[in-house]
Amino acid sequence: MGVPSPGWGFTLGRVFDLDLPRRVGDDLCVGFDLDLTLADTRRAIAAVYAALARETGTPIDTEAVVGRIGPPLEEELAYWFPAAKIAAMAARYRALYADVAVPVTALMPGAGEAVARVRAAGGRVVVVSGKNQADTERTVRFLGLEVDVVVGGLFGSEKGVALREHRAHAYVGDHTGDVDAARAASVTAVAVATGAFRAEELTAYGADVVLPDLLAFPRWLGAFRPR
Repeated sequence: MGVPSPGWGFTLGRVFDLDLPRRVGDDLCVGFDLDLTLADTRRAIAAVYAALARETGTPIDTEAVVGRIGPPLEEELAYWFPAAKIAAMAARYRALYADVAVPVTALMPGAGEAVARVRAAGGRVVVVSGKNQADTERTVRFLGLEVDVVVGGLFGSEKGVALREHRAHAYVGDHTGDVDAARAASVTAVAVATGAFRAEELTAYGADVVLPDLLAFPRWLGAFRPR
């Protein structure tokens, strides 16, 4: 885990809480995915795979990698390395990530405003990502996102556990796995068509709401009534 910045309070385990002021009677809570929802990690992830390709001599199509962002790291590595090398390559990828990927990560359009709108409404923001805990924390810090809780290392319906624990009312993500997460937690599934799936695919998969991107989120939030 990275070294916490001054003023950040931590709890033990894979979850950390940011020590930020809360309003009395807060009850709204919105969960967000990280990669391609809040964070544009396409260049970042491609850079790490390019580094792995150079180190190992293994040809890796980084465009193909970027087109599949979402599922666990080990699933993507399996396209490029034999099963016996997956654990070692995953460890090397994570060792490279902080220095190679984080500095070239950017906010997705509307991400900062989306988080700010939830907090302005007196709500809490929970980031639940498939990225490992340490790199999820580093990415959130680097982007300056003012969130309350960060949980890493979960994908698909596994995310539902964290969403339930933190009493989320909606979960926002770009992947069909994020719709599964919302369903597992019995919360509103808000999809953004900023990742590998088109709007019509996310609708067909069962998202309750499909937005073109997070620029449309504030308007949706203004009309949202937690169920």
